[in-house]
Amino acid sequence: MPLYDTVIRNGLIVDGTGAPRIRGDLAISAGRIAALGRIPAHQAKREIDATGCVVAPGFIDLHTHYDAQIFWDPYCSMSGWHGVTSVMIGNCGFGFAPVAPDARDAAMQSMTRVEAIPYETMKSSMPWDWETFPEFLDSVDRLPKAVNVQALAPLAPMVIGALGYERAKAGALPDEKEHAELLRLLGEALDAGAGGWSTQYLPPDSGVAVQKDFDGSPMVTDVMHEETLLALAEAMGRTGRGVIQVTLVMRDRKDSFDLEERIATASGRPLLHNVILVYAGNERWHQDEIAWLASCRERGVPIYGQAVTNCSGFWYEFSDWNLFDEIPQWAEATTGTHEEKLRKLADPDRRQGLRDHQPYVVTVPIPEHVITETRLEQNASFKGKTVGEAAQMLGVHPVDAMLDIAVSEDLRTEFYGDLPNHGYHCLDELLADSSVLPGVSDGGAHMKFTTPGRYTTELLVSSVRDRDWLTLEQAHWRLSGLPAHCAGFRDRGTLRIGAPADVVVYDLERLAVLPMERVTDLPAGQWRRVQRACGYRHVLVNGVPTIEDDRELSTAPGRLLRHGLG
Repeated sequence: MPLYDTVIRNGLIVDGTGAPRIRGDLAISAGRIAALGRIPAHQAKREIDATGCVVAPGFIDLHTHYDAQIFWDPYCSMSGWHGVTSVMIGNCGFGFAPVAPDARDAAMQSMTRVEAIPYETMKSSMPWDWETFPEFLDSVDRLPKAVNVQALAPLAPMVIGALGYERAKAGALPDEKEHAELLRLLGEALDAGAGGWSTQYLPPDSGVAVQKDFDGSPMVTDVMHEETLLALAEAMGRTGRGVIQVTLVMRDRKDSFDLEERIATASGRPLLHNVILVYAGNERWHQDEIAWLASCRERGVPIYGQAVTNCSGFWYEFSDWNLFDEIPQWAEATTGTHEEKLRKLADPDRRQGLRDHQPYVVTVPIPEHVITETRLEQNASFKGKTVGEAAQMLGVHPVDAMLDIAVSEDLRTEFYGDLPNHGYHCLDELLADSSVLPGVSDGGAHMKFTTPGRYTTELLVSSVRDRDWLTLEQAHWRLSGLPAHCAGFRDRGTLRIGAPADVVVYDLERLAVLPMERVTDLPAGQWRRVQRACGYRHVLVNGVPTIEDDRELSTAPGRLLRHGLG
């Protein structure tokens, strides 16, 4: 009889394909699933008792920004704490390769605002032992990793590399030589193992250009030309593999949908559409997207929607807040040094513009934001009040109340803005659509503001256990099988014989997202917000345990997945 490395016994096996659950055992040898069913006793070097637990494929987190964090955090936390065994980096067109040595500082500065990653942390921890994208992949390959990593080739550094910084920022149409160089850089990345390419395309007139460069200007991908996007799609189509991820919104939604369809059609490859978010009071917003996705399916256009399915809002201070950038007046007032932001937010001549043009994309309206921490005794009575309530107490406009309090405390007042979905409003409608992927963890980004990396645990708790919106079979298809299919993880995402043993074992009744913590665990003494998980008995990556009873085991069995394999 065979002797297996590990046997997980007596679990409720949900294999990630959508097939019905079974009660049984799972055997692992040489990092791969060797048997499923009933396995006789004494056939394993190690046994894991899964009685009362679900045994399922490790979750696949397709929307992360761990491009920097992977160099100091092998677990890519929070993802690795919440049952994720594979992540995809390089999303939204942002990343660190190809980057010439004299452009490294600008690349890090850009990420300090667009993804709110602390500059000091990047500066102290990234080895920069690469210039090209293939060299970047080699660097990631050498790292100890507790999760598997697939990398998209982000367009922003490629565009800068081909056109030069000034022409890229100006939105120049590539000339023949530049066009050839851009295609060469993409081909080089794809040949080296990139899982596809990604971009943010939020033209300045879109009304939702919420993510800007460190100086408040549009990102280079926001001012690209449609012809360039289509040419890159056609080039990838000729390879016959890979996925395209886009965060794309134009002023007319029909134009947005049309451009995404043209990109998907030109490439013939799956396209990940970001991001579907419910706006309470404007349900047509997500309903139109769902109807469009259904139409794409009917017509054979391979577009999948990634949806925000968690309730993690934003805690922030104006000392470093950057997610009101869809409004030019707010983007201008919150850009610059601390002293410049303090002066601009206190400027009475700017206030009317800030009152007249209030943000609406990322959070609920400003009067609904909550004042969670104050620094001065004179402001203590405002703690726990909404901005609207504070405005009534002061007899001023809500914007003035918010900014007057913040300015009086050197921009250190803490606020909380809920997501526009107001909790789980209409989440059942999103989950009812079979082409919608849960998630958008944004792992590695906006770490001081929000904790959406909890989405996997939250989905199982809120939508399976507590509300019966999804069955276990449906949930694990959406958390593992479907993302693997969309992103070309060719041998992962399901529990089947011969597949790499990426496995989670969890107690559904104990499963929980723990309270938010503020921890100083980033390099260079920087802090972030996290929420840990409870209920994960075991997490295995390539057959090796990485989490046991919700604790890291300091193992590093993760691999770089070139072309989705590894």
